[in-house]
Amino acid sequence: MAEGLLRAIYGDRYEAYSTGIIATTVNPYAVRVMKEIGIDISSQYSKTPKEFQDTIFDVAVTVCDQAKVSCPICSTNLEVPAEYPRAREVIQKSFEDPAATLGSEEEKLKIFRQIRDEIKDWIIRIFEK
Repeated sequence: MAEGLLRAIYGDRYEAYSTGIIATTVNPYAVRVMKEIGIDISSQYSKTPKEFQDTIFDVAVTVCDQAKVSCPICSTNLEVPAEYPRAREVIQKSFEDPAATLGSEEEKLKIFRQIRDEIKDWIIRIFEK
């Protein structure tokens, strides 16, 4: 959701990519709640660090505590081996993982909407400069 929101709001100023330790598809609930606000993320997928081998990003943004700990792309150490991408700056903000929500479909959608809106508000505050 963060990639889609950043592209939609500030795509003229930033290139956004989602990456993780393991490449995955986008959660169908995320696709659904993003579509509600006119953003289609159905073709997005998380990439692996290997896809950005030898890349130095200006900024890496993590949106969960697990990424802060385990994501090699978020290392500000420019001496990281070449098989890992690097970032000059890392911004960390933790959001609840909506995919971990248990309950009815409506309860899950409610949490996905809440997290979507929290990420959107945060992106606007952080990147509007």
